[in-house]
Amino acid sequence: MTIETTDTLIVGAGQSGIAMSEHLTEMGVPHIVLERNKVADRWRSERWDSLVANGPAWHDRFPNLEFDDVDPDTFPPKERMARYFEEYARMIDAPVREGVEVKRVSKIEGRPGFTVQTSEGEIEARRVVAATGPFQKPFFPRIVPEDAGIDQLHSSSYKNPDALADGAVMVVGGGASGCQIAEELRRSGREVYLSIGEHYRPPRAYRNRDYVWWLGVLGKWDEVTIEAKKKHVAFAVSGYDGGRTVDFRRLGNMGITVLGMTQSCEDGVLKIADDLARNISQGDDAYLDVLREADAYVERNGIDLPPEPDAWTIDADPACIADPILEVDLAKAGIRTIIWATGFRFDFSWLDVNAFREDGTPYHKRGISAEPGIYFLGLPDLTNRASSFIYGCWYDAKYIATHIGVQRNYTAYEKA
Repeated sequence: MTIETTDTLIVGAGQSGIAMSEHLTEMGVPHIVLERNKVADRWRSERWDSLVANGPAWHDRFPNLEFDDVDPDTFPPKERMARYFEEYARMIDAPVREGVEVKRVSKIEGRPGFTVQTSEGEIEARRVVAATGPFQKPFFPRIVPEDAGIDQLHSSSYKNPDALADGAVMVVGGGASGCQIAEELRRSGREVYLSIGEHYRPPRAYRNRDYVWWLGVLGKWDEVTIEAKKKHVAFAVSGYDGGRTVDFRRLGNMGITVLGMTQSCEDGVLKIADDLARNISQGDDAYLDVLREADAYVERNGIDLPPEPDAWTIDADPACIADPILEVDLAKAGIRTIIWATGFRFDFSWLDVNAFREDGTPYHKRGISAEPGIYFLGLPDLTNRASSFIYGCWYDAKYIATHIGVQRNYTAYEKA
């Protein structure tokens, strides 16, 4: 039986896979994109109903296609984002095969390339790009026993308030997902507890410019700074409700009980870390730092942007922040559901190559892995802070496609 061959095989047809396909097409590199579900399927199947993009439409897109039915300064809903990538794939005629799962990739012995075992048969590829993105395997700590009588789900499985059991809800996680879900639940009439840890809390907008614009002009996408900043903390900014700054005091004042980090569970009682004051203070510092840097930028460059003095106002602490709660009895609080907005872990179990550290994280430089011919795209901090965002992965893909082109030139060389 003849085995299908290709130069480059892309695994995943989300934003990263589509971006990679566009650049390889422009360079004339033969390739295939395999997607186990449908193009951009996670926008539909692994997101809650009310989710919108975290950035405005003018920014959260690829350079060669604008939204034709969304105001540039609004935040497109998840269904529109999925359709955007479907439209883009059609526009560039991306060679996507939907419903094909990659089960294993292994090095071919004695010659270049990789054997790719799929649900539809075997393919040989000279190169493989893992474009499965940052949201691979939902993760949450097993703090609350499964037999505790509490429904536990990851934020990727949450859909809407009506889909949950009656009663109060505990949301764990102070990033965009946790804050949006907690606020939606509270607005639906639920009693809500929100457990947060360390976080980075910038303004959603300031002086008539969205935060993504400030990220760009202040160099924060690239994070070229003298003083290293903490990594792996929750990024508390969202486009929910038209785009509002995440403010835990505001959430507390609307009736959400804000807590510190959830540490353990003993006999149905959650133990909460005494870190809420510190976390809130550090979030305030990050917020005010952006305002100061933005004002300095405006003054230094003589830009006419309206002052926003109200942005500097920090509201008084609600009771739950002023006097933090350190224990929550789940039964007494009436909590029937816990939603873990605690992020994801990598799952490259299908990639049987020498491209990983001992802890299973990819070993790479700007997406070029330690295993020649294997590439990673769409991962957090692949190149910079923008790498896992829509616009950032497009530019990372261009860099990797250029590297693939250079390698093709080397292998095509024949001495005269």
